[in-house]
Amino acid sequence: MDIQLKRGLLDVSVLAAIRDKDSYGYQIIKDMKPYLELSESTLYTILKRLEGAKMLTVRSMEFEGRLRKYYHITERGIARIDEFLEDWKEMLSIYRFITREDARHE
Repeated sequence: MDIQLKRGLLDVSVLAAIRDKDSYGYQIIKDMKPYLELSESTLYTILKRLEGAKMLTVRSMEFEGRLRKYYHITERGIARIDEFLEDWKEMLSIYRFITREDARHE
């Protein structure tokens, strides 16, 4: 898969993981696990990038004597998910075209 495409898909996936409620790193990985494997190092790189793009905010809270970072999606992050869903419609049309063409050559 094209690296830029994969990067964009992972970014939107992480945003979707925190769309309905704030979450922290380990929980995000756990929530995504049934759908895709994501290492901690990859996740934290994505979270940093999304924070820099103002698609999420971070707050620290103490949990069992340790600080835990909670991530919250912003309006910009929600807009990115909406953009993705619109783009996906076009991708599906392209996919349908390509698979239709492949079926003719078999």
